[in-house]
Amino acid sequence: MKNIKNNTQSVEKDWYTSKFGVLAGYLPQDKENLDIWLKNLVSDVEEKSKKESFELHPAVQALSDLIYTDGIVRMYVTRMIEEVAPPNNHITTVSGLLAVLTYIIETAPSFNPDPEKRNTFPMSALFVYMMFTPAGEAAFRNEAFNKALRNILKAWCAYLDSPASQDVLNTGEYGWLSPAAYKLNKLEEFVIPDIKAPHWGFKSYNDYFHRQIKPECRPVSSPNDNKIIVSANDGTVYNIAGNVKRSDTFWIKSQPYSLVNMLDNSDFTVSFIGGDVFQSFLSGANYHRWRAPVSGKIIEARIIPGLMFSELHSEGFDSGAAILSQGFEASVNTRGLVIIESDDKTIGKVCVMPIGITEISSVTIEAKIGQRVNKGDELGYFSYGGSTLCLVFQPGAIKEFTVRAPSKSNPQGDAINVNAQIAVAN
Repeated sequence: MKNIKNNTQSVEKDWYTSKFGVLAGYLPQDKENLDIWLKNLVSDVEEKSKKESFELHPAVQALSDLIYTDGIVRMYVTRMIEEVAPPNNHITTVSGLLAVLTYIIETAPSFNPDPEKRNTFPMSALFVYMMFTPAGEAAFRNEAFNKALRNILKAWCAYLDSPASQDVLNTGEYGWLSPAAYKLNKLEEFVIPDIKAPHWGFKSYNDYFHRQIKPECRPVSSPNDNKIIVSANDGTVYNIAGNVKRSDTFWIKSQPYSLVNMLDNSDFTVSFIGGDVFQSFLSGANYHRWRAPVSGKIIEARIIPGLMFSELHSEGFDSGAAILSQGFEASVNTRGLVIIESDDKTIGKVCVMPIGITEISSVTIEAKIGQRVNKGDELGYFSYGGSTLCLVFQPGAIKEFTVRAPSKSNPQGDAINVNAQIAVAN
C-alpha cells in the first residue's frame, strides 16, 4: 500500500511540474508551495469576510447565478470540487470558490524572488486540481460556464489595465521593479517610461506586462530579404509540423493540427492545406507583443472566442515535449487570427495566430485589414496571462526552418527572439 501511495504522489508531482504555468515560470516549481499558497489564499479570504462586508464581484455574481439556475453547470461545478482528493481539496464549497474568485480579480499578482514559491497565475493555481477531475474536464468545456468565466477574466483584465493595479509595481522585495525582478525579466532590454516617476511611469500592471522592447535589442533579420522569415514573438519552439490537414483529430494524444478548427473556417483555410505550422510558447519574462514575420498586406484580422482552462487529459506526463496541450489549444482556445498576403509570391499567405492560455487569455490585435506591414512591424499584444503562438505557412513556402523543435537531443526546443530568423523560404 505504501508503494502505491508513493507512486501516486510521484505521478501527481510529474503531472504538476509538466504544466504550462510551471514551465513558463508563472506557478511555483515546488508543488508543496502551491498547496501552501492555496491554503493561505483561502485563509485570507475567510479573514477578510469576517472583518468586512464581502460582496461578490458582479462578474462572479453572474457565475453564481448561472451555477444556481443551470442544473448541468451546478452538477459539474459541485462534482469537480468534490472530486479533488485530500490533501489537495483546499476549496470545499461552491460559495468558497466564488469568494476566492472575487478576491483574485480585485488584486494584481505580486512578484516572488524564489522560483520555488513564485505564483503569478493565481487562477490557474485555484483551478489546477479541479481541471484534472472528470467533472472539471466537462465543466471547463461547458459553453455557459466558459462564457461566464470569460467575463470574469475580462473583469480582471480591466482591473489590471487600471491604476489600481500599480501597487505591485514597486522596488520592494515582492515588487515587479525589485532588483531580482529586474534581472529575471531583463528589464534592461525594455523601454521604461520614467524611472524617476512613481511605478517608473507604468500606468498599470498590464502596461508593465506588455511593455515595449528597445529596438536595438530585437533587430529585424535581413530586413530587405523577403526570403528570410522572422519570429513573430519571443519564446521557445514547441512544435514544427508539415503537411497539415484541413481537418484532423486534434484531441488525440499526438495533437495533430486541424486547420479548419484553428482558422475558425476562414475563407483562406484552403490556402494552407498541406502546409507547415510553427508553434512556440512565451514565458513570463518574454516580450509579450508580436510582430509581422513577413512583409505584405493584412487580408484578415479578428479574434476567435474560445476556451481558456481546458487541457488534454490523455497526454499525461511528458518529460520530453514538456508542455502538454498546446497543439490541442490551437484549435479550441481564445485566439487571434491575422493573415498576411506576403510580397513574395512563393511564400503566399502567412497566418499569425496568437493564442491565450489560462488566466486573462486577452489578445489585442492592432493591425487592420487592408493595412500594409513590413517585416518586424507590430501586429498586437498579449495582456496578462499565459500565451502561445502559431505561424501557419502555405505548402511549398518553406525551404527550411533554421531553429529546432523539441527532440530527444534537444528536449526543451530552441529559444527564439522576435524579429530573429526562424526559416528560409523557397
